[in-house]
Amino acid sequence: MQPNLSMVLEQVGKDKGIDKKVLVQTLEQAILTAAKKVFGLERELEAQFNEESGQVDLFQVCIVTEQSGVRGRDIAKADADRQGLRAEVGDELLFQIFYADSDVEKADDQERKYGDILDLNDTVKRFGRIAAQTAKQVIIQRIREAERENTFNEYRDRKGELITGIVRRFERGNIIVDLGKTEAILPVREQVPRENYRIGDRIVAFVVDIEKNARGPQIVLSRAHKGLLEKLFEQEVTEIYEKIVRIESSAREAGSRSKIAVSSRDRDVDPVGACVGIKGSRVQAVVQELRGEKIDIVPYSDDPARFVCNAIAPAEVSRVVIDAENHTMELIVPDDKLSLAIGKKGQNVRLASQLTGWRIDIHAESRVKELEGVERRVLAELEGSSDELSSTLFRLGWRSAQDVAEARIEELKGVPGVGGESGAQRLKEGALHYVNEERRKRGEQPLSERTERPVRASAEVNSGMLRSGPPSGGPRPLPERPPLPERPAERPPEQPLSARPAKGGLGGLDPEITARLQDAGYSSLESMDEEDEERLARAADLTLDESRDVKRKVRRQLSQEKRSIR
Repeated sequence: MQPNLSMVLEQVGKDKGIDKKVLVQTLEQAILTAAKKVFGLERELEAQFNEESGQVDLFQVCIVTEQSGVRGRDIAKADADRQGLRAEVGDELLFQIFYADSDVEKADDQERKYGDILDLNDTVKRFGRIAAQTAKQVIIQRIREAERENTFNEYRDRKGELITGIVRRFERGNIIVDLGKTEAILPVREQVPRENYRIGDRIVAFVVDIEKNARGPQIVLSRAHKGLLEKLFEQEVTEIYEKIVRIESSAREAGSRSKIAVSSRDRDVDPVGACVGIKGSRVQAVVQELRGEKIDIVPYSDDPARFVCNAIAPAEVSRVVIDAENHTMELIVPDDKLSLAIGKKGQNVRLASQLTGWRIDIHAESRVKELEGVERRVLAELEGSSDELSSTLFRLGWRSAQDVAEARIEELKGVPGVGGESGAQRLKEGALHYVNEERRKRGEQPLSERTERPVRASAEVNSGMLRSGPPSGGPRPLPERPPLPERPAERPPEQPLSARPAKGGLGGLDPEITARLQDAGYSSLESMDEEDEERLARAADLTLDESRDVKRKVRRQLSQEKRSIR
């Protein structure tokens, strides 16, 4: 043992950041364990560090008993009296074991006096060498453990952050990265296939996890995680770091393409523009770090339909059908934009689905029109139906024979042209017969006559208009219209279209169009005058030209009424 062990422990504690008390306790325990192995497990031993001498003092505890017991542990009362030891039965006598080379004389003197009681023999000399080796091993081992613990504590809070290191070596495809004080691993599964590194290259990675094992903490890095994309934007865009612009979600196929949705807490700050930067400087810095990966920055919206349309960009969307129950959206796109919306091997729609959290199905307009034409013909051929009724059913949300078969009688009987409850029953039975015939051909179980589809929340977005209602099993309600402005006190109350004196229906308007408008819920001239042309056309199943003609004639009619009031 070195006489200045206290100074050694103090210096090691300062250099390695270890509390000296921890080293002292560890050393005491190690010396005590080694002593028990050498002197015997049956002995009662104690170890205590001596600050003055810089050594660990070892003591043997002997218990005074009436009769002789375990040799080296028990002392008979008669033997204690003979040695001049004043003790009573049950007392504990503490004898220091001198094992250091500097205490040879003390050890010999103790052997002459109390050799028969302690029964140490020559094991003391042998233990001196063992104690020195034990002290050395314990200090080295504790230093290693402390370094591992410090490393773990240092990087424990850095999970989910960016870290920079140097490529040091390769092990079975994994990249070992030097972080300075420790090393990290970039597993094969977290690497980007198109990226290649050489020893000495600088690398920026995302800290995925910090694993604590027997060999010390293992820091797992990633270049493929979407967190790398988000943290790079946070690093480049000050508005994101300051929480003005927020990253709502992101989706990434590492090495190929990524999408990121952003929103702003300040209405004066454009989130997309902030991420792009002047002449694209900010986004280009991120692209360069990701080795040329394409990045789409889309504005976030609380409206799911609008958010999905933004995410599917640069493709244009004509119509969106939302199935809230199944968390699914069907996007109708122009034929020439279909491949652009789907993307290479479905990449664009796949990333958009990951970004929004909705399942997305994309269809071309021509295919949708073709399918709609088939369904319209099927509806028209049902018993109790007609071409006009088929158009009405299709417009109100029943778009297949199965939808009609699963609909409720109470809902069907309210459709114009059905013919009340009896007509609704006949229409439902015809639809059920047709559906069951088709299911039998496919070898499927036929529907029950009492099958009714429950009303469920869904919506359809058509050219920017949101229409709420069940996708099937019930008519879709008309779009909400803004409230009517306050009328002058002398103005007569609104009159329904049927009560308006008009030649040919409404100022020369076709009676069939007038009927459609009434079926669509437009019961007054004022409600049509305040409606948008496109929404009026969709609600009443009119062409845009017919809708404009209706608006002109409605304004003319209202103008004539105002002049007559004056």
